[in-house]
Amino acid sequence: MHPHRYFDPDPATRAIATDLYARVESLPLVCPHGHVDPKMLATNEPFPDPATLLVIPDHYVTRMLYSQGVRLEQLGIPSRDGTPVETDPRKVWQLFADHYPLYRGTPTGAWLQDEFEGVFGITERLSGANAMAIYDHLEACLARPEFLPRALYERFNIAVLCTTDAAGDTLEHHQAMRAEGWGNVRPTFRPDMAVTLSHPSWHAEIDRIGAATGESMATYASFIRGLEARRAFFKSMGATATDHAVLVPRTERLADADAAATYARALAGTATAEDADRFAAHMLMELARMSVDDGLVMQLHPGSFRNHNTRIFDRFGADRGCDIPIATEYTRNLHPLLNAYGNEPGFTLVLFTLDETTYSRELAPLAGHYPAVVLGPPWWFHDSIEGMLRFRHMATETAGFYNTAGFNDDTRAFPSIPARHDVARRVDATFLARLVTRHILDEADAHEIVVDLSARLVRKVYRLGE
Repeated sequence: MHPHRYFDPDPATRAIATDLYARVESLPLVCPHGHVDPKMLATNEPFPDPATLLVIPDHYVTRMLYSQGVRLEQLGIPSRDGTPVETDPRKVWQLFADHYPLYRGTPTGAWLQDEFEGVFGITERLSGANAMAIYDHLEACLARPEFLPRALYERFNIAVLCTTDAAGDTLEHHQAMRAEGWGNVRPTFRPDMAVTLSHPSWHAEIDRIGAATGESMATYASFIRGLEARRAFFKSMGATATDHAVLVPRTERLADADAAATYARALAGTATAEDADRFAAHMLMELARMSVDDGLVMQLHPGSFRNHNTRIFDRFGADRGCDIPIATEYTRNLHPLLNAYGNEPGFTLVLFTLDETTYSRELAPLAGHYPAVVLGPPWWFHDSIEGMLRFRHMATETAGFYNTAGFNDDTRAFPSIPARHDVARRVDATFLARLVTRHILDEADAHEIVVDLSARLVRKVYRLGE
């Protein structure tokens, strides 16, 4: 890979970007939000075959293949309806390699190439012709001790890694790592199943919370106590943040009696769709109130139409690359929450979006005013080279750099973590270099800011220490 990849082609800008990037290239990785399975690090078992590691679980990879006519059955993705799927990982890998040109010009292609070269020492471009030779090389790597999960964690220079965990999770793997004294892996409290009355696992999730806390969960009051108790447990296990995914960031404070009645209808199985929507809006208010009380940073990820392809969801379940962004409105939807808690000095709300049109119109102005609001980095479809540049161009003039939360990789694909951070650091170096060459920013300031964007801001926003 070219050492100056992603930098501006203008020689003066590129020279400054190169110097800025050198300041942060080797800084430890701070990963405040992601979806790495803590079991992987707790057990430290060898990774499976290359296809199971790099293709089958990565919906960034599989959605592109599906869009070009490759069936998910051919990729070995487990079905939940009994559909037979491919079980030979070599066949899955060959199919992936045959279609590797599909990733040209995409962030997935950049991450994959960085993984192949930076993690596994493969400089040859993957193709159908060399697929099996590269598979054999990867398989041999994965059998060696230096490619065990913990060895890679240390090799990647990860300072802290936060997972995403349901409210009812036991956190047994986090407990095991803490008891052993290994690593800095922290849980993140995600109560989506518990506060979404229409979720198919809602009853099971509140039962888990009740079992873990001793609360009956038979009333709204006990439900709230159960959530508060779980937050306290997560915090005792090192959590510094919560995470919430909603379709629409609607917030509304219900009267206690209305919330209790809605909860009772949900227990009885008679809650309506409007009940579910209003209860979710009310619970965002309650969860913000809890964050004011206990200091956990609140992350909000709205705007994803989950499982848009019903046929794929029915056959293979969630997280198969079928989620599609929708237009999202923040100013009116968050007005109740921000008027209640946005001025509280102990409250931090990190806002994400899949709707780039909101950067300059809504999100940057909100972050540029409310002390509690911080902008999360470009997310999902936009955590790309051009997506990150668009974010900086559209948000910086109003929100500045210091109302943003640095970078997080938001990944399930553990080997891609260094590549994702590297892309972000190169893009930020490029953006800052452009400001310097246009005499908007002093070069000395740019050298300070690039470290802030790579390391200091994320630690400050997520309360992860110096």
